[in-house]
Formats: sequence, C-alpha cells, structure tokens
Amino acid sequence: MADPYSTLGVTKSASEAEIKSAYRKLAKELHPDKNKDNPKASEKFSDVTKAYDILSDKTKRAQFDRGEIDGEGNPAMPFGYGGGGFRGDQRSGPGGFSGFGNESADFGDIFEGLFGGRGGGNSGPFGGFGGRSGPPPKGANVAYRLSVSFIDAATQAPQRIALADGATIDLKLPAGVETGTQMRLAGKGQAGPGGTGDGIVTITVKDHPFYEREGANIRLDLPVTLNEAVKGAKIKVPTVDGPVMLSIPAGSSSGKVMRLKGKGFSQKSGGRGDQLVRLMVDLPADDEALIKLLSEWTDPRDVRAELGV
Repeated sequence: MADPYSTLGVTKSASEAEIKSAYRKLAKELHPDKNKDNPKASEKFSDVTKAYDILSDKTKRAQFDRGEIDGEGNPAMPFGYGGGGFRGDQRSGPGGFSGFGNESADFGDIFEGLFGGRGGGNSGPFGGFGGRSGPPPKGANVAYRLSVSFIDAATQAPQRIALADGATIDLKLPAGVETGTQMRLAGKGQAGPGGTGDGIVTITVKDHPFYEREGANIRLDLPVTLNEAVKGAKIKVPTVDGPVMLSIPAGSSSGKVMRLKGKGFSQKSGGRGDQLVRLMVDLPADDEALIKLLSEWTDPRDVRAELGV
C-alpha cells in the first residue's frame, strides 16, 4: 500500500502548508485535462488526490501515523491479516470483514473458522461458541470517487455519477462540500443475505486557475489599470455565478480588498460566503508616456513613515 507521504514527496514532519503546496504542484502537473493521452498520469493524479485526502485531514493523518488506517484511508486489518485491507468494491472473502464502511461485520464467521461451529449451534468440538448467532450481514458497501469542479462545488451544481451496476444517478452536493466530503447512497451497494449495502461517494474538489477558497469565502486577485485605480471605474468581475459589475473607488491602491456578498461557497449553517476581491494595480512596462507624465509629478507623502524607515 502506497505511503501518502512518499506519494506527495514530503516528510512525515511536513507542515500543512508544505503538504498543500506539494499537492497543488503535483495536481497541476498530473491533471487529466493536461494529460489526455497519458493514462499513467491520470492514475498518479488519483494516487496524489488520495494521499492528500488523508494528510490534509488531521484526524486521518493521525490515524495513518498510528497505523490505524492504510494509504487508501481504509481501516488496517485486525489479527495481523495481510489480505490487502478493506476494499470498497468487494467482499474480503468468507468469514472476513465486509467492505468499506460496513457496520455488519460478522464475527461469528471468524469464530466458526477458529472453533468449528456457529454461535447458536452445538456443532464442533466445543459445542458452539454460546449464545445466538447475529442477524445475517448486509452486502458490502461500494466506494465511489467523484471529482467536482471548483465552480460546481461553490454553486452546488447537480452531479451525475455512474454506479457499479451501470445505472446513473444525479447527486445534489451538500452545503459546505469540500475535498474529503462523503455522501451515502442508501441501497446502492452489493446485495447480501441481510440486505443491500450502500454506496459511499468521496468527493474531490478541483483547484481553480484564479479562485482560491478560504473557508466559505472565495478570494480573487483582480488586475486593474493605473487609470482605473486613480480615477475610479466600474469594471466587470468574474464570480462563480457569472460576471458582475464592481465600482472601484477613486484613489484605490494595490491590495485594497472589496467584498461581493453571497458570491462564495454554500455553508452548512445556511447562506453563502462572500467573494473577496483584492485589487492589483497592473503597470505597463517601459511606457514612455507614463514615464514622462510622472517625471513632472512627485508624491510628497512619506508613505513608509509608520514603518520607521
């Protein structure tokens, strides 16, 4: 089983920022949209995403470090069993534990193998293990992974997913969805004597070229011209819901942050976060007219006085 630290190329002492930086770099290099003719890159992208799912979650990272889960995020096998860990898409075999997230693991099967009899009977050299056998187990859960665009996640756009039986269903993303969010599809797992298992969908939210998520808010660096910053202007700004007009106050400096209310991610508590727009004055290079204009004007202020320099 792959070590998520090795997969991301970081040490076990790596900080959250180092882990996020390593993931973003690899995800950008290996993204399927950039490697359409390279299936191995898609496989590596999936491995990198799984590794980040674990190491970006403090609880999962601690569980992995303690050996409680493997590199896939599945519980480590008990009793020293080396059968490859829990799998979301199959049973582990007669007498074993069922797949990902199944609450109905039947210990009676284990005891039958050890002592030669079921829990409620009198067969075997020990006359059974005592007590009645539990209810028949449900079928195994089936694990699915769903990659969602940044904009779809922010706006909770419906997502279509293909199930193991070939059927397709439309999913409504939950409020506050983020990478690692799981959705349970009741009765969409494998059939079993005690009923059908569930489908477990783990979501990955893709990065965006110019939006960055900050909790429920979205940050955007917006280039503006010197004219727009000095004189003020109404300019078009992209949002996850489509472009809107934003009024830039006259005399705006680089770094000034403006807020577009309700243009962020949905929140579990209701409503949506905001989009925080940081103005970035973009000056032309080697513009003779601008150089000449400024040669006749000097800003008399001591703008660094508060810094003591």
